[in-house]
Amino acid sequence: MRSTLAAFPAARFRRTRASAALRDLTQENRLSVKDLIWPVFIRDGKDMVEPIASMPGVPRLSIDRVVMAAEEAATLGIPAICLFPYTDPALKTETCEEAWNPDNLANRAIRAIKAAVPQIAVMTDVALDPYNANGHDGLVRDGIIVNDETVEALVKMALAQADSGADILGPSDMMDGRIGAMRAALEAAGHKDVTILSYSAKYASAFYGPFRDAVGASGALKGDKKTYQMNPGNSDEALRLIARDLSEGADMVMVKPGMPYLDICRRVKDTFGVPTYAYQVSGEYSMIRGAADHGWIDGEKAMMESLLAFKRAGCDGILTYFAPAAARLLGPAY
Repeated sequence: MRSTLAAFPAARFRRTRASAALRDLTQENRLSVKDLIWPVFIRDGKDMVEPIASMPGVPRLSIDRVVMAAEEAATLGIPAICLFPYTDPALKTETCEEAWNPDNLANRAIRAIKAAVPQIAVMTDVALDPYNANGHDGLVRDGIIVNDETVEALVKMALAQADSGADILGPSDMMDGRIGAMRAALEAAGHKDVTILSYSAKYASAFYGPFRDAVGASGALKGDKKTYQMNPGNSDEALRLIARDLSEGADMVMVKPGMPYLDICRRVKDTFGVPTYAYQVSGEYSMIRGAADHGWIDGEKAMMESLLAFKRAGCDGILTYFAPAAARLLGPAY
């Protein structure tokens, strides 16, 4: 039972704020480099560092450069890197077969990273939008994003990534039943140790715009994603989705976007007590970085405050484009 607080002046909350030492001793939540997953964008080519206009400081990297980024991450103590491909438009089709091509850009990058930096965990994205001529996360039939056919395609995509050496699969498509189908297929194929970090509560958000620029999906997208991504006004539904994905074999769960949905992070952690992650998405990054570049905020302080907020909300880890910058400030954690 919590003790009853003394009345003022016996209780003065400012006492434990009076010095840096006391503030450190009474801090409730802490951010560590071990909490970070670094999302990176990959493209074909060699020695390529291609700027993304809507995400200042975040480039698309060729595979050789992504390997260098993975080496940097390992040196900084970042435990995982997450790959998002910018697919040649000529390879995008309505049937999305490039998504499970063993030699597609993402799968080649997985193999290259695991060969050079085996100690770092490689996370992937499992969704069809980088390969879809329609820009959607699922297959489109007569203007409808079809669920069950999409799940079959996603299973093939997940198996190709696991075969390439991926440690963590990140299904971000929001189709019904895909976690159970992937888990069963992974078990049958001998990939019993491949982890699924499910984007279980992924909202139909306005904060994804720069990401779609980065993977080349903005121009291709026809319509919106509201029939499969969550309504931003819903909270209880997120818990039902988390419960479903856990029952189907998800090892960890994701809330996306991050900062506008910290209440969801807290509800998920309090309800289920499972490894809970948030994605500080491209729009969140670009707002902080853009304001900092204009001198309107202290970018370094805003970055660290935003990341600490995820820990306070109950997250075990954060996908963030700030990962290397934050890691340099935090230093290695043990």
